[in-house]
Amino acid sequence: MTDISITIVAYNDEEDVRNAVCSIMEHTAVTIQKKIYIVDNSTNKNQLENFCNQWDEVYYRKPKENIGFGKGHNYVLPELDSKYHAIVNPDILLKEDSFQILLNFMEKHQVGMVVPRMTDENGNFQAVYRRELTVFDMGIRMFLSSHFKKRQAYHTMQDMDCTKPFQVPFAQGSFLVIQTELFRQFGGFDTRYFMYMEDADLCKQVNACSSLYYCPDTTVIHKWERASKKNGKLRRIHIASMFRYFGKWGWKLW
Repeated sequence: MTDISITIVAYNDEEDVRNAVCSIMEHTAVTIQKKIYIVDNSTNKNQLENFCNQWDEVYYRKPKENIGFGKGHNYVLPELDSKYHAIVNPDILLKEDSFQILLNFMEKHQVGMVVPRMTDENGNFQAVYRRELTVFDMGIRMFLSSHFKKRQAYHTMQDMDCTKPFQVPFAQGSFLVIQTELFRQFGGFDTRYFMYMEDADLCKQVNACSSLYYCPDTTVIHKWERASKKNGKLRRIHIASMFRYFGKWGWKLW
């Protein structure tokens, strides 16, 4: 059995994917048996297949069309033979052996899923850990981000001691490590979400039968471009996904 499988879904971001893979290969101990899957949703031509062929542990997969974030990660689900599975964005960089630390944490605490400490490239802590999603909090995030600062700080758990582990209702899906069997049990991500909110949905499922914890013992760099705030089409997709999420889990207003 492989110790950990890792999936990165690419979409016209070849340079980021290359950097992410190289950082994983550089910092992950050779004693960890791993398989890295690059699922290429890109619409432009690139050299990712040739890049992946440099390593026996990196596998290139190309769907016939852009199948979205969740389906992209699910694309390799039938192939997984690992104990743990990592969901990793292309804009992630490792600077230490984060996988070894996270696997040790999961073994010690017997949690279903874990999220590391995430910072930007300048070392600034990112508020990617959130309390239970509500319509009010999502409305603030999407339309009123310059207002309700105290509420935003509460929602993003900024009152928690980030030097210690704590349970997280929702962690952004940029870097998550889950028990593979649990991920398989759910059938992967809910494919009704093309993009956005599938990570919140997965976190909800994990916490319903196990637990998702923040691990302060390792830090990964996350570039975090917040694309849906800059792109009207992506914003509409994000809002549609919000409706699907609350339609599934209930319209918690506050």
